[in-house]
Amino acid sequence: MSDNYYETLGVASAASQDEIKKAYRSLARKFHPDANPGDEEAERRFKELAQAYEVLSDQDKRSQYDRFGAAGPRGQGSADGFGDIFDAFFGQNNPFGGGAQRQAGPPAGADIEVIVDITFVQAVLGGETEVELKLPIACTACEATGAAPGTHSEACANCQGSGQVQRVRQSILGQMISTSACPACMGFGQVISSPCSTCRGEGRTTADKNFAIEIPPGVDNGARLRLSGRGAAGPRGGGRGDLYVLLRVAGHERFRREGDDLIEELWVPVTQAALGAQIDYLTLDGDEDLVVPAGTVTGTEFRLRGRGVPRLNRRGRGDLVVRVVVDTPTKISDEEADLLRQLAELRGEDVAPADEGWLKRIRSAFC
Repeated sequence: MSDNYYETLGVASAASQDEIKKAYRSLARKFHPDANPGDEEAERRFKELAQAYEVLSDQDKRSQYDRFGAAGPRGQGSADGFGDIFDAFFGQNNPFGGGAQRQAGPPAGADIEVIVDITFVQAVLGGETEVELKLPIACTACEATGAAPGTHSEACANCQGSGQVQRVRQSILGQMISTSACPACMGFGQVISSPCSTCRGEGRTTADKNFAIEIPPGVDNGARLRLSGRGAAGPRGGGRGDLYVLLRVAGHERFRREGDDLIEELWVPVTQAALGAQIDYLTLDGDEDLVVPAGTVTGTEFRLRGRGVPRLNRRGRGDLVVRVVVDTPTKISDEEADLLRQLAELRGEDVAPADEGWLKRIRSAFC
């Protein structure tokens, strides 16, 4: 069931009591079991509606819900400190839902985060890479028990195997009970008289591990992948944490990314821009024929549909946008200069004369 009662009834959090009542009646009629015989989903929805309305229709309950959510004060953890205070007074009999105790036994291992560098092409098209790191792993000598081979652990006499001890003290407000991890067994509930010499009773050792990482197509720089159960092993047979892979994507010599589109500024010679050309254009997927029409100017864009970045966890791909920059030659031969002057003459355009000394005299006049 959703913990958002307002969402369950389809009303805003600022809805009036009349709006809440109206929404509930409308939905209750729709999902009432009598109107949907044998429909288990309708029955479930009806119960959710009833629970949400029971809370939101009562001003006190609604105020409590708005402050602490569906879990009540205990669900807020240390917020306002209410849960811990109630636990201190009532212990496991906390009437507000506290007193939940940690189960005796080995804790799970820590989560691990590692940064992995991948290429631009891998980020766009997906692929596989490897990561190597040192990790706590289960000790094979003692099979992660922490006890020397041929021996075993025993229940802690101090906490009778519960892993926890309680202290009772009196205060002006009455009896207070606090619970903490057993100092004799460190909360494991078991003690080891003959520790394993390989792991020194830890139940785990450190080793180099290699993992193959599947890179989904369309990931971006800073994407975080979670590999469940690939993190550190817990002590004495505790479960493994998760491995989080933070991807760092390298740049590309030609393309850059804008959302799901790839962008390239393509420098086209002035002759091709003026006269038109068909270019053998290389995309990340292979060669494409790119037609540059005659008279193309700087800033013209050509869009190659579906040649961009795959949409992560969705269907389809973005586009590849080619933005033209007309490349004006800066170093030309005398023959090329003569041809350009002939072109300028045919077009009736004034250009600088061929005499470089004349250009120098013009420059000197402004110095």
